[in-house]
Amino acid sequence: MARIWLSRLFLGGLLLLVPFSLGACAADGGTGSDLGCSASSTPCLKGTATVVLQTSKGEVQLQLDGAAAPLTAGNFVDLVNRGTYNGTVFHRVVREPVPFVVQGGDPASADPKVSASQYGLGSFLDPASGEARLIPLEIKRSDEPAPRYGEPVTAPGVTSKLDLVHQRGAVAMARSADPNSASAQFYVALQALPELDGRYAVFGRVSKGMEVVDQIRQGDKLIKASVVAGGTLVQGKP
Repeated sequence: MARIWLSRLFLGGLLLLVPFSLGACAADGGTGSDLGCSASSTPCLKGTATVVLQTSKGEVQLQLDGAAAPLTAGNFVDLVNRGTYNGTVFHRVVREPVPFVVQGGDPASADPKVSASQYGLGSFLDPASGEARLIPLEIKRSDEPAPRYGEPVTAPGVTSKLDLVHQRGAVAMARSADPNSASAQFYVALQALPELDGRYAVFGRVSKGMEVVDQIRQGDKLIKASVVAGGTLVQGKP
């Protein structure tokens, strides 16, 4: 119970824009397929992708899952390919009183003219439209053929059926109170965080370099992100 209370206390650190309560209603209805790859202008990931993060503390390798999280992983790969994460700051690191998350990826944090007090408020701005790119919450159940979109999946007993959960090293998208407001910011779980399962979109895991993640402190930099294997992006359903 203590861990859940602390996670709820610090959950505001994951959020991009506004306060959020975990008292959201569970979604156990339709799959929200109209919000998925078929309807999105954001490319989706076909298969897997291996992404290397060169940080100021060393190299971290991520394995992304395009089967369970095609839209979320595809968005991340597309932003990597665009250089969006290069030079950004890990602006929120929560280790006390218990390990929680390392969060980064705010595009604004790469701009030296932006004050550190503003880190964590930014989204990816699509250069074609000048507007923020936002993607829906994407959750895949093992007993369903396709991910659900748009609302948290937290009904009792359902979270045990999720394909991707918040184990130590899980990589997931930060967002605001709106489940469909993830953009560029992401976090790595420093320990298992089951209270976040079904509420935030996990799309991969740290496959190498978790010891580097453990050394990252607030203010450290993500120097460069690169796709080194896989990473095939498609428009529409993979």
